[in-house]
Amino acid sequence: MSLMTSLYTGTIGMQSNSLDLSVIGDNIANANTIGFKGSRTAFEDMMAQSMIGSGQRGLGSNVQAIQKLITQGALTTTGLATDLALQGNGFFVVKGNHNGTDGQYYTRAGQFTLDRDGNLVNLDGLKVQGFAADNNGVVGATLGDLQFSSATAPPRATANVRITANLNPEEAPITAAFDPANPDATSNFKTSTVVYDSLGKQHSVDVYWRMSAVGTWDWHALTDGANLQGGTAGTMTEIAGGTMTFDASGNQTAFTQLGAFNPIGAVNPQPLAFDFSQITQYARAEAVTFQSQDGYASGTLANINIDTDGSIIGTFSNGQSRTLGQVAVADFEAADQLERAGGNLFSDAPGAGQPVIGKAA
Repeated sequence: MSLMTSLYTGTIGMQSNSLDLSVIGDNIANANTIGFKGSRTAFEDMMAQSMIGSGQRGLGSNVQAIQKLITQGALTTTGLATDLALQGNGFFVVKGNHNGTDGQYYTRAGQFTLDRDGNLVNLDGLKVQGFAADNNGVVGATLGDLQFSSATAPPRATANVRITANLNPEEAPITAAFDPANPDATSNFKTSTVVYDSLGKQHSVDVYWRMSAVGTWDWHALTDGANLQGGTAGTMTEIAGGTMTFDASGNQTAFTQLGAFNPIGAVNPQPLAFDFSQITQYARAEAVTFQSQDGYASGTLANINIDTDGSIIGTFSNGQSRTLGQVAVADFEAADQLERAGGNLFSDAPGAGQPVIGKAA
């Protein structure tokens, strides 16, 4: 019996350590697996046998548990905007079919990309879960797929046009009335700008200044009538105009504006304010030093970036950007009790507790 016990004890020890070597081998094999969490073997001694008058002897070792090591790994920069990593606790949440089973899975591997339908997915095509934002960039509270194929930037109608310039006080006053059909001959100075209507259509606008008397100017903003309600193609039509006066120091003392902008098919009349408050009348040549307007056309999604809090920022072809959503992060009371599902994924297990899913911080 003693010999059999010895052989049994040795065999059990070899089996236990063989399992340990298998765990170590698994850790080594996944040394380059992104998001992999290694394991360690915990041993326990087997029930001791009491010997009358000779104390106790052990009956070998047993594998108590294979414990997952859910620890923070090293962060690596990849240069890909959709590659993510979590600092600290938590798991990304992905959803889809894995090994023939539909479900929700958890992963530390943040190698994500956009599929052909605009979904943020992992490399196996499972959809990353998060919280979508509305057209104003406000992130909602409903967990779901992060899908961006329909993301667009709506147009914004120009409401304000600002021009900074100098008007030469040494110009000769023009006595003839301003003629929209012959604006160059009945004005002293001209510049061009663009405005956008509520549909995002761009309109070219020419602004003319005419000195009517010393220190007094009138101005006229013209655009092609083809773009205006009731206008005529090829005929320049005034959409705004007014007067400006300057004191003996060349500073502006008064400004007026009249007119209406009525683009075809868009909101009309469209409120359109011209800000000429920085225009001066100093003794130097006419020149525009700055001009801007606050409208833009519609835009399609051109690029995405993900912020440190998991916010997904979309940049659009019209130069605008806004928040499209935020990546979700799940946390568990006992994350080391999750079950490995393969493919860098973990699945729910009773011992891990219920996942707490929220926005990345």
